[in-house]
Amino acid sequence: MNATAANERDDAELAPDPNRTRLLVIDDDRKLCRLIRDYLEPLGYAVAMAHTGPEGVERALAEPWQAVILDVMLPGFDGFEVLKRIRAKSDVPILMLTARGEEADRIVGLEIGADDYLPKTFSTRELLARLRAVIRRSGRTSEPAPAAEPEIVVGALRINDGARRAVLDDQPLELTAVEFDLLTALARARGRVKTREQLLEEIRERDYDVFDRSIDVHISALRKKLGDDAREPRFIRTIRAVGYMFIRPGESN
Repeated sequence: MNATAANERDDAELAPDPNRTRLLVIDDDRKLCRLIRDYLEPLGYAVAMAHTGPEGVERALAEPWQAVILDVMLPGFDGFEVLKRIRAKSDVPILMLTARGEEADRIVGLEIGADDYLPKTFSTRELLARLRAVIRRSGRTSEPAPAAEPEIVVGALRINDGARRAVLDDQPLELTAVEFDLLTALARARGRVKTREQLLEEIRERDYDVFDRSIDVHISALRKKLGDDAREPRFIRTIRAVGYMFIRPGESN
């Protein structure tokens, strides 16, 4: 394929195909985008591309996607701004992709609403594993959904794992995939301490290394959505230097 044809394909609209997973890659590195596309398409993905911040936001919100791969360094405005604008209107799973390795940058992305983070030194197998994980946790996979399990009820909080829906005081909670899985894991173990390592193992379902602060960031976001106060918790208690515990109804703090 010549360069002109390749560039035309970069901007082509994807025809709907229920048998393929629709993925949008937002990155100004066209060569990397095509490498990702060429690796994933034989595995059942339909990959589209956007190469600037404004283009990425427009395309992410204009079409249905199972996931978005988003670079931090983009022309127009950066990936963090793209993430904010997408999250204002969509809960599509987003895997941040960046050359930056600083923990602070990763934490910023997670706080804004990224589902996972991957440095640009990734292997294709790791990219595929993480992509599958964020899609699976979001419930957007094209595979048949498992039979719904009974609701978990803790006071005014109801969690339906099968439907991936949580309701507090009869109001639905808008949770990311990771936040929902954390909430479910903690609620199932209510009254018992869950270490950070145990929580990571339960929600990640893979053996890749992750940085220690990631769980704390997601717990902080989850607390805000629950209206919880870390100093006087109603739901999630911090166990210093260990992890977290979901409080049983009526239990003293």
